[in-house]
Amino acid sequence: MAKYTDAKCRQCRREGCKLFLKGERCTSGKCAIDRRPVVPGQHGAARKKVTEYGLQLREKQKVRRAYGMLERQFENLYEEAVRSKQQTGFALLQMLELRLDNVAYRMGIGSSRAEARQRVGQNHLTVNGKKVNIPSYRVKVGDVIAVKESSQNLEMFKALKELKIVTPKWIEFNTETLTGKILALPERDDIDLNIKENLIVEYYSR
Repeated sequence: MAKYTDAKCRQCRREGCKLFLKGERCTSGKCAIDRRPVVPGQHGAARKKVTEYGLQLREKQKVRRAYGMLERQFENLYEEAVRSKQQTGFALLQMLELRLDNVAYRMGIGSSRAEARQRVGQNHLTVNGKKVNIPSYRVKVGDVIAVKESSQNLEMFKALKELKIVTPKWIEFNTETLTGKILALPERDDIDLNIKENLIVEYYSR
């Protein structure tokens, strides 16, 4: 399967905002977008007129990259959002938030979504007591997500127990037992990225 292999910080610079792809580095003085806030490439600093299509494309790319999804995956999720009974844009964002890799990130199991996705793929997590290693697995209200007991002795999870983790109000997480629960569906104001989902809808509706 194809995947992005270039420097992650280039993606933030291309979208003109922090996508928090590298964990603590994104909040430090080493953040690339703080040091070089221009589009990567030879003509990155040149002013360019942005068309309406360009705005829609950049918004779609920004969200896709922030959640670490391939183009086809994102398009399939959008088509599912269209078929839902909710407003398409919000339904898409809600589905993205309910992905297991994102939930693990929200619980602090990874310092970035990419790291959380790696933890899921390495069979460190269970959902309702069953091992799940599929990052795109969609959790539901009432689901219990936990670090596998045999994995809790690993240094990366021992360190997690010492941290004070702030989770969104729709997620509960106990750092002592490394167990979390989905309390409710995420609301629009629970999504902290600056996203204009109407532009994504316009992009796919053109």
